[in-house]
This record gives sequence, structure tokens and C-alpha cells, in this order.
Amino acid sequence: MLILWAVILPEHTLLGAIQAWKELPQDAKLVLIGDKDAMLPILQREQVPADVFEIVHTTEVIAMSDHPTKAFQQKQNSSITVGFHLLKEGKIDSFASAGNTGAMLVGSMFTVKAIPGILRPAIASLLPKFNGGWGLILDVGVNADCKPEVLQQFAVLGSIYAQNILHKSKPSVGLLSIGEEEEKGNLLVKETHQLLKDTKEISFIGNVEGRDLFNDKADVIVCDGFTGNVILKQAESFYHLIKMRDIKDAYFDRFNYEDYGGTPILGINSAVIIAHGISKAKAIKNMILLSKEVVEVKLAAKISAAFSKETVS
Repeated sequence: MLILWAVILPEHTLLGAIQAWKELPQDAKLVLIGDKDAMLPILQREQVPADVFEIVHTTEVIAMSDHPTKAFQQKQNSSITVGFHLLKEGKIDSFASAGNTGAMLVGSMFTVKAIPGILRPAIASLLPKFNGGWGLILDVGVNADCKPEVLQQFAVLGSIYAQNILHKSKPSVGLLSIGEEEEKGNLLVKETHQLLKDTKEISFIGNVEGRDLFNDKADVIVCDGFTGNVILKQAESFYHLIKMRDIKDAYFDRFNYEDYGGTPILGINSAVIIAHGISKAKAIKNMILLSKEVVEVKLAAKISAAFSKETVS
């Protein structure tokens, strides 16, 4: 199995790759894409032989400020562009990066492409449950504006993820709204509610509210990307505020994004994992380990099989 990591910030990225390498089984190989001349001194300093990795040298970087589509097309020797070409050619099994998220999405759609039947791919975020488990919320930023049919697909995607990665045998799905009652919410939520009631592929429990994000009411919470991103950033801000006040709490420590590293892009024909642009070594390591799990459970194939049945109605 090959796991790809695109080296954007060598210091943090490479340290995370080294940590992951120490935990991965022997049959897993890490392919590093980026500036080889920047990597070698760090590997030497950390006393890690360079030949434990496969290094693909690139000379260009898609910066966070670059226009995703233009940069992906114009910077053919960037780590992101090269990585996606390797993924498309089957030379690697997964591609993980903390680089330009927009470029990662563009690369996914231009190269490995969306699974037939998927209206829009989504990204999700883990929700630390107060009882110690995990939930899932999606979308958290890719799709700011959605139609009911798109949210319906998010519910199915989230259920498949929860079954295979969170090991929930029959994940419950809730629709985020401003009230539990069926008639509550804006037009999007009301129309989506009706669709989800008739969707046989999920276990729909109805509307959930913001106060239900971290309890056990729903394993998967569905919302548009605008709302989900606001929730995600608010959770991050609370975590940082607690740290600034030097409050020690085991539950709130689980809000640290570094513990789960990244998220797969759900609904595309391969394993592509994206991480926070400020990720450091711990987050990088955990994202690479997540990449391994996504490949092993054949998540993309299971999503493809679910949508090929054409029973989502």
C-alpha cells in the first residue's frame, strides 16, 4: 500500500511523516512529494535514512493565496498537481495534504473525479461526544449553498463514513435546524427533512438543534457548508480560549484538531485527505494514519457501490 503525503512545509510535514512512518506497518510506504533539497537536511538531523521514503522532487508550490483552479493548471510541477497525477495513474493509493484546500478540491474533480451520481463531494468534521465517543458533521465548508438533494446525499455519505471509520453499526442521522419540530427551519431544512424521511439508506431521527452537537442524539449531523464551517470555527475558538485560560479538561482537550488530523473528501473516486493549513507534526501524523484506514476499508468503493444502486430518492 502506498500513502502519499505532499510536503508543503517541510519542517512540520516531514516530522509528522516520520512519526507516522514509525507507527505504520512494514507493508505501507510513504511517498513524499516536494523539495527534496529541503527534506534531506531534516531527515539527516532526525537520523532517519532517506531511503525509508520514496521522494518525488518538485520545484513549485501552490500557495494558500493562489487561485485554486489557475494554480492547479499552471503549476504542473507543484506537489499537489504531481500528487494527483500519481493518484490518477494508480501509482499511489491515497493522497494527503495540508496545502491549498481549494486546489485539493479542484484536483479531485479534475483528475480522480466525483463518483457517478454524486451531486457535490463533501468534507466532514468529527464531533467529540461528551460520553467519550465521536460523531460527524457535514458539510463543513466545501458547499456554502446547497439544495435539498445535496443535503440528502450528505446524509448518506455521512452514514457510510460513520459505519466504516467510526464503526457505528446503524448510525443515526439528524438534520441541523432551529427546532426539533418537523415544521421548524428555513426552506432548505424543511424540504430536506421531507427527503430524509423517505431515504431508506439512512436511519433518520429528525431535526436536531445546536445544543445536540456534542450529545448522543445523533451520530451524523447534516447541514450546509456555510453553517458547518461556522460551527467548526466556533469549536476551534472555544478550544483556544480554554487553552489561553490554562483550563485543564480531558473532554475539551478532544477538540484539538491535531488528534484526528484531517478529513477525506467524500464522494470522489479515490482516497484524498485534506488537513488544516496550520497543521503541525501531530496533525500530520494522524492524517497519514487516517489515510491508511480510509484505504483499508475501501471507503470510496463502498460509497460508489451505494450510489450505483440508484436507490437514494
